[in-house]
Amino acid sequence: MGLASGRGRAWKHEGSPEALPMTDRIVFQDVSHIYRPPRRRPVLALDNVSLSVRDREFMALLGPSGCGKSTLLYLLGGFLPVEAGSIRVGDKPVSGPGPDRGIVFQNFALFPWKTVRQNILYGLEKLGIPKPERERRTKDLVELVHLTGFEDSFPSHLSGGMKQRVAIARTLAVDPAIMLMDEPFGALDAQTRGLMHEELLAIMRRTPKTVVFVTHDVREAVYLADRVAVMTARPGRIKEIVEITRPDGGGPEFANTPDYARQVDHLWRLVRDEAILAQATRE
Repeated sequence: MGLASGRGRAWKHEGSPEALPMTDRIVFQDVSHIYRPPRRRPVLALDNVSLSVRDREFMALLGPSGCGKSTLLYLLGGFLPVEAGSIRVGDKPVSGPGPDRGIVFQNFALFPWKTVRQNILYGLEKLGIPKPERERRTKDLVELVHLTGFEDSFPSHLSGGMKQRVAIARTLAVDPAIMLMDEPFGALDAQTRGLMHEELLAIMRRTPKTVVFVTHDVREAVYLADRVAVMTARPGRIKEIVEITRPDGGGPEFANTPDYARQVDHLWRLVRDEAILAQATRE
């Protein structure tokens, strides 16, 4: 589907079309994870999850709250230890965080005492990138996320959408091959979320990455992703992987087509029973 959409694998760095091999960038093999909270019983969050993500693919993880979507993302990011099964990026097992994987959180996670420019510069300074290159990359990224004129603004003076653009730019600054996005637009109002969808797709056309995107929003998953991995209620397993088709090339028009509605309905039917089960478990 990626070639049809004009995104992901169909684009190289400057946006010119190029057919790319359909190789696996990320492989989860029989991954399970148990949380062991103090003074409470252990909780099996993930159970025997196997999943592959292709190079420069936009993969959405979709499922009810508490199904282990974010846990799977944090395992891939190296923020949690892989205790059972394996996760490989390319030909290397994940054993901790690395510069090849950048993460964008729902709550922005910006430094409130740093300006837009300083937040974007932070990772480049930590990597020891020479100052002229740091300055060039930061200027380019400010332009890419449409924040020219706000370089010296602090996060407290920005809207939610602007804060998330800064967070995306900060992650892109270190040029990771993989973007991990944990419900990045979940805290935004519906109008801003729609605008951010367009911003994200435009950024991915300019700077193609492999994206793993956590969401519980069926419409968001269909609008953005090349494929959607639907997860069961806890313990999280892969229920089905759905390839998204966009015969019209995607974009705002896609959301008004019968094909979009059909795929939203199909995914909702897959998620609905799991959401009911998750709710019953919480009660």
